[in-house]
Amino acid sequence: MKTQIFIAALFLSGFTFAQEKKSDTLNTKKIEEVVIKKQVFKKQSDRFVYDVAASPITKGNTTFDLLKQTPLLSSTDDKTLKIAGKNNALIYINGRKTNMDAESLTQLLKNTPAENIQKIEVITVPGSEFQVESSDGIINIVMKKKMSDGLNGNMRMANSQNKYNASSASFSANYRKDKLGISANLNGGENIQAQQYTLRNGNATSSNESVGKIDDPNQSIGGYMNIDYQLTDKSNLALTWNTSANKSYNSTVNLFNTIKTGNDTDYTWSKNKEDARSYNNSVNLNYELKTDSLGSKLNVNAAYLNYKRFQFTDNKTLDSNINRQELGITQQVFQELPQIINNFSGTVDYIKKFKNDFTVSVGGNYNKTKTDNDTKNDTFRKNPTPPLKAEEHNPNHFIYDENIYGFYITAEKKFSDKFSGKIGTRYEITNSLGTSDNAPDESLKRIERKYNNFLPYLSVNYALNDNNNISYAFSSRMRRPSFWEINPVRNILTEDNYTQNNPFVKASSTYNQELTYMFKSSYFLILSHSYFKDQITQVPLQGYPVSPNGVVGKQNQLRYIRTNFGDKQEMSAMVGMQKTFFKQYLTTNFNIGAQHNINNGTLAIDPTTGDSFQDIDGKPVVYSNKRSSTSIVIQTNNTLRLDKKKTWFLGVNYFFVDKQQIELGVLRNLMSLDLSLKKNWNDWTFALNVNDVLNTNIIEIEDYQANGNYNYIHQNRYNRGGTFSITYNFGNQKVKKVRNIEGASDDIKSRTR
Repeated sequence: MKTQIFIAALFLSGFTFAQEKKSDTLNTKKIEEVVIKKQVFKKQSDRFVYDVAASPITKGNTTFDLLKQTPLLSSTDDKTLKIAGKNNALIYINGRKTNMDAESLTQLLKNTPAENIQKIEVITVPGSEFQVESSDGIINIVMKKKMSDGLNGNMRMANSQNKYNASSASFSANYRKDKLGISANLNGGENIQAQQYTLRNGNATSSNESVGKIDDPNQSIGGYMNIDYQLTDKSNLALTWNTSANKSYNSTVNLFNTIKTGNDTDYTWSKNKEDARSYNNSVNLNYELKTDSLGSKLNVNAAYLNYKRFQFTDNKTLDSNINRQELGITQQVFQELPQIINNFSGTVDYIKKFKNDFTVSVGGNYNKTKTDNDTKNDTFRKNPTPPLKAEEHNPNHFIYDENIYGFYITAEKKFSDKFSGKIGTRYEITNSLGTSDNAPDESLKRIERKYNNFLPYLSVNYALNDNNNISYAFSSRMRRPSFWEINPVRNILTEDNYTQNNPFVKASSTYNQELTYMFKSSYFLILSHSYFKDQITQVPLQGYPVSPNGVVGKQNQLRYIRTNFGDKQEMSAMVGMQKTFFKQYLTTNFNIGAQHNINNGTLAIDPTTGDSFQDIDGKPVVYSNKRSSTSIVIQTNNTLRLDKKKTWFLGVNYFFVDKQQIELGVLRNLMSLDLSLKKNWNDWTFALNVNDVLNTNIIEIEDYQANGNYNYIHQNRYNRGGTFSITYNFGNQKVKKVRNIEGASDDIKSRTR
């Protein structure tokens, strides 16, 4: 609660300051709003542009809420944003990638009021100048421009009730005086992330069912500071610092296990406790030089990133009976799972613009990353009577060094008012080395990778007339594994059910194509195709493990293993619209589409241990996913103005994702109905949001193999709940925003989590 109390104090002090400023402006007349008809949603070259400055959904909302209501964007877990037909969405601000890790960025977006946003750009197929991976798309948030000196800011406090109560608060300020600009943000919150699980796996002769809950308490605090100084009329120097910290102590797992083998049934409890804390700090120095009056400029960045996570787990297995009575510990595993990441990065970009609407961009980047993972694992087993006896002590110090060199060139030409095109390529060199001082296998002690990749890009845009526009884009990308994916640690859920990271995971390649048609800047059709080669994913292997020396395990196991799992194709077709009706009383965006997935992968051996699997009869077990599926996706966001003065608004939002084949099996349909009520009063906004009203946003995955194995996951994340928030804007609202700078280490941050 200390974080919230501190920010509340800032909230009250800001209110006092604003009241003093307001007394100086009581005689100022308010100018009535002039409604100008303009294109709110349109297609420009390589991106969709959603102008939200005058939209009724902006005021009182958070930036995250606003993004969820943007055409082509969605979130099914209220944590991550997804662009239709894309795996992941990267957040940029004013054309610069945000300099934060994924968790801190989500908290910032949820604690930042949306009033300062001018427009949102959705780039579904990024060009060669962007450092993105796989089929990632880009969401570029363009802030409103403020022109005069002074101070302004905003404060927000919110309280949510799902299964547990949660609170959050934020304070932001912007100051500009002559050539100096400073912006800062402080945000914090506390919550308990709750989940209810039912896990089943096995076959006709043996099975395991685990039922119970996971509670993960979190306390977080974070913020940023940007300092921007105009050296001359043509050059600027900027320093950006981002920081975040999260504490998750006494996170618990309580699962009751029913284990059947033939006619025998055993009962156990899995009771796990975890203490974890993480810290993320980064600093970026930026120099920008404008080289001519046409907009040509040089951009140079140097950055340092330090990420630390310390995690301790105590995993207990207890004997039980059908009445769920605890009968004593049979196994206890202690794990220390620290991770330290250090990254030094640099980027150089030069954009040259010519008078004949021709632009050439060239640049390069360098990233040097070192991750240090000093893992300790101690296993105690009942052997055969108490006290527990230490049977395994498996420390593993895994160090990963990676160097990435990247170079790109793009050329963009506007041939006429109707036709424009862009072509480019990236060349990336990746050299990495993973070493382990106590690996269980000799092949794990030194893992060296080298990649050299040409990544071409092409896009064309043609305006048939004022009402019709068509465009096409192609890009190729690679996806390097995240640092946690290659850290060879085991995350235990139950005694025979765990996830396993894999240092042998190699980079995958992705090829994307997209055809877009836009009509009257309100209606759109998007056809897309993505091909993933050696895709990186998590695959379930289950059965009786057989070690490379032929020793067969005594218990059926389920391992979720991170690995390269064959190839995959995704094809989608989507139609949608964004319009206002009834004299702007109703604002709506709606899209409906179909997605076709083709999976083609098999896995027979655990790549981290060399173990194969067999069933109870000794027959080999292979996990296969050579299946396809076609699913429907629907999303609609509606804002209804309830009064003439534009002070009351009702929001009705809904999404539906049909069942589809994914790597783990068939993901059953997801849907959510969300309602909101908002009241604007002077500089205050009061909002009430109710999410997942029908309690239908629950994950269910099931898979049946030809060999008789099955796997079922039911996960309730308690999405149904309500949030009440208060937002207050203070100060001179004409303060010019500090430049947002793309950090040189930005492309590394997304791989820390």
